Amino acid sequence: MMTETKLRTLAVEQIDAHLMIVRFDRPEVYNALNTDTSLDLRDLFAPLAFTPGNLRCVILTGRGDKAFSAGGDLKERLGMDDHAWRAQHAIIEEAAYAILNCSVPVIAAVNGVAMGGGCELALCCDFILAATHARFGLPEVTRGIMPGAGGTQNLPRAVGERRAKQLALTGAHFTAQQACEWGMVNELVEPAELMPRAIAIARTICDNAPIAARQIKKSIHHGLQTDLTTALAFEVQCYERMIPTDDRLEGVRAFNEKRKPSFTGR
Repeated sequence: MMTETKLRTLAVEQIDAHLMIVRFDRPEVYNALNTDTSLDLRDLFAPLAFTPGNLRCVILTGRGDKAFSAGGDLKERLGMDDHAWRAQHAIIEEAAYAILNCSVPVIAAVNGVAMGGGCELALCCDFILAATHARFGLPEVTRGIMPGAGGTQNLPRAVGERRAKQLALTGAHFTAQQACEWGMVNELVEPAELMPRAIAIARTICDNAPIAARQIKKSIHHGLQTDLTTALAFEVQCYERMIPTDDRLEGVRAFNEKRKPSFTGR
């Protein structure tokens, strides 16, 4: 049932009921993020916080083989007064937070340059696969600003405080290999294999119990924001959500019947 919908700056491909691919679709400007991009991302991802329906996984990537996203569209921002800048940045924040708050797993498939806001949006995803030629960076400080879409919070959680400070304070670019070595990128993949690999992982997630997957994501994400004792109590609450589900019963039956389970999300 594959269908593709074109938003203002995004191409949304519904592979099946469970898997969706979202592509930044401005390859002529290295998928730079303008106001419409943030509006598209916000409007697409915000409902998924509480009403994902049958969706079980999302892949976020860029059109073409040169850029995931080169970051904020500085041509659009040229001449903006303070009020307009603040208003636009509020929409950027809403878009980033919508990805962070998505209840289903989101995989970033970084197919090229991911700079500034592009790097930050990749970090908003649950994990990152990167093509071997991909490059990253948070160069905002070289433009008189700073990361403001989660970069100063998500990067240190991925690579550690001291390395994140060095990268954000210098605006230095870094390679996909470095990002992988530092723990920010999960896997390096040859460019031609990036999307097949991302789809294969996504399909594995889609085959698993969707309520369990959402609860795992919630437990890890929120548990890391607090102390261990509180996090362990929260984990148990997440666990108990699955006890009365049909999927728990199906998982046990399938194991004993030596077959692949068929999860319905109920």
